[in-house]
Amino acid sequence: MDRFLFPKWTNTIVPVLGALGAIGVLYVVGMVAFGASPETTDVGYQPEQPLPFSHALHAGKLKLDCRYCHNTVEVAGHAAVPPTATCLNCHSGADANGVVNTVAIHSTSAKLAPIRESQATGKSMQWRRVHDLPDYVYFNHSAHVRRGVSCVSCHGRVDKMEKVTQVKPLSMGWCLECHRHPEPNLRPPELVTKLDWKPEGDPEEVGAKIRKELNLNPSTNCSTCHR
Repeated sequence: MDRFLFPKWTNTIVPVLGALGAIGVLYVVGMVAFGASPETTDVGYQPEQPLPFSHALHAGKLKLDCRYCHNTVEVAGHAAVPPTATCLNCHSGADANGVVNTVAIHSTSAKLAPIRESQATGKSMQWRRVHDLPDYVYFNHSAHVRRGVSCVSCHGRVDKMEKVTQVKPLSMGWCLECHRHPEPNLRPPELVTKLDWKPEGDPEEVGAKIRKELNLNPSTNCSTCHR
């Protein structure tokens, strides 16, 4: 039986196949690198807001509890964006119920003109979301903060930020890392909004104790976040 020989013209295909293989490898490497880059994860994202609200002033210097503005964070999946009425409790001559506020703060400031306009027109403030997960990801704030995961773990020290900036990648791998090893991110649940809290002793040991006390076993099943 004669041995089959490829025609000579097929020799020209070999370099082409090699080039296509190299391009494929570079494509995969490029996609992985891009997927982990700040442009994809939004680390460093700092959008302009409709007015210059300073978390460093309100949450830092004035020590306002995060829950004063984000008042659903312990009972709902989403952390509520404060309505105009919440701002006016301090920055208006009267609160949301019409009770005169004798210690109104900067109620005539030009910087707060958008708040006064929102009050007059009834149109909500157009705050821009900083931390925005894809629509196919389910995340429940209450499930985390009620079990000792502080705001700091995901949002960083917002009490030191003039403009809130995304400092964590919020990627699937980043979330899974915490679910597999939550101890470093755990603290007593009553201290989740005390952003400057530091554990007395080894954070791992403190977290391990809290995990045991609360019987925490975070799920890593796909259906936990992708429902």
